Amino acid sequence: MRTQIRRAPRILEFAKRKSVGLQHCKPTSSICALEAKDAAEAAPYGHSLDSIPGPTSWPVVGSLVELLRKGGLKRQHEALIDYHKKFGKIFRMKLGSFESVHIGAPCLLEALYRAESIYPQRLEIKPWKAYRDLRDEAYGLLILEGRDWQRMRSAFQQKLMKPSEVMKLDGKINEVLLDFIERIGAVNNSGQINDLYFELNKWSFETICFVLYDKRFGLLQEKVNKEAMDFITAIKTMMSTFGKMMVTPVELHKVLNTRTWQDHTAAWDRIFSTAKTYIDKKLDKDKDDDFLCDIYHRSHLTKKELYAAITELQIGGVETTANSMLWAIFNLSRNPRAQEKLLKEIRTVVPAGHAPSAEHIKSMPYLKACLKESMRISPSVPFTSRTLDKDTVLGDYNLPKGTVLMINSQALGANEEYFDHGKQFKPERWLEEKSLIRPFSHVPFGIGKRMCIGRRLAELQLQLALCWLVRDYEIRATDSDPVDAIHSGTLVPSRELPVAFTRR
Repeated sequence: MRTQIRRAPRILEFAKRKSVGLQHCKPTSSICALEAKDAAEAAPYGHSLDSIPGPTSWPVVGSLVELLRKGGLKRQHEALIDYHKKFGKIFRMKLGSFESVHIGAPCLLEALYRAESIYPQRLEIKPWKAYRDLRDEAYGLLILEGRDWQRMRSAFQQKLMKPSEVMKLDGKINEVLLDFIERIGAVNNSGQINDLYFELNKWSFETICFVLYDKRFGLLQEKVNKEAMDFITAIKTMMSTFGKMMVTPVELHKVLNTRTWQDHTAAWDRIFSTAKTYIDKKLDKDKDDDFLCDIYHRSHLTKKELYAAITELQIGGVETTANSMLWAIFNLSRNPRAQEKLLKEIRTVVPAGHAPSAEHIKSMPYLKACLKESMRISPSVPFTSRTLDKDTVLGDYNLPKGTVLMINSQALGANEEYFDHGKQFKPERWLEEKSLIRPFSHVPFGIGKRMCIGRRLAELQLQLALCWLVRDYEIRATDSDPVDAIHSGTLVPSRELPVAFTRR
């Protein structure tokens, strides 16, 4: 810790005379002074971890008090943007027992990417590990490391990362979308839908389960499957509770059996129970050409490993895809000109009376630009993580092995140095100004070997969903008041979205 913290008995007296912790450090510019290719050469002359600027850090709590003043964990994404404006492209922060270095500049991400090892590490998700250890469950892709992580990722790579394989899933995606479009028309009240986010969660759950298990749950019908609904609710509970245990010791929650730990454990119990039931049913049918069976037989994963991997894939498939679609709907509602331009492209490419297909998507650059721009302005996940598995130079700093890095993708997308008129929803920037956009300035799915493995599937789901929705409905804004985002595992709207759907 810093000098002031080692002088804890005198800290209050010291605070009266000068600022405490990291505030005395000189901020670094958000512009990259050091090119990625020069990073390795600077290693002997780099500054130490302790010299990185950042917010005031107090004993035990770190910067948690200051963060609480800024709105707490639910507003942490806004605080991180403010800190980047204040301290520059890189800063250091401690929240309770959790200490991390935050990066928010394209050159630093590129340097990190180029320094990536064979088995890059993510942030250790201690609450998830604590549950798996408690129930003797396997670790999945999000928490495995090293050779075991590579072995499991390789098992899914062919089916989920190869474009030609993902394109084959457009039929199943469209079958669910047909029901979703009908449901939009059936449940709206003067065009407005009560709890649109939950409807989108049901759509994304129905889609990912149809892909994985070749089974429809009927979530988009009037009478829905209670088990599936409980699964969606459990995911939301799990996502909202694990964050609290990342900044306070999970072992303490476990020993005291806190409400947070109880809710987190019960949510995971429900998630695993549901996933196991349908994985077992699918494997019993044992079709070699099936998505799940093919992975299981070709990879030599154990059943426990398959349970863990599929469970985590479902979590990502339900929550983040639904969230991204929600924000895309909102952004198009506030930008009718962009929506009209997108509609024109859809009508030009997709013949009347035909379902949009993965092949059609290839000829729809404006559709892809709309999604990119929505993810830039309203990311589902505002930051991702890495844990350095070796001493690494980033910018002007030597970072030791074990340093936790937070990649602040939302701060990147909001930075006017990388995106002119950054608050404007301007899909054209990805087409007309593409050459001006710096590589690594837009990383909604993460970077490198630990990039989200479900990226291509999620993108296809979102692209097809927008095709269907914009072609069949005008998406209208019902008011022009601001809609804030709050952090609850993903960024969610602070109120019901003011949008309405009108049949074209």
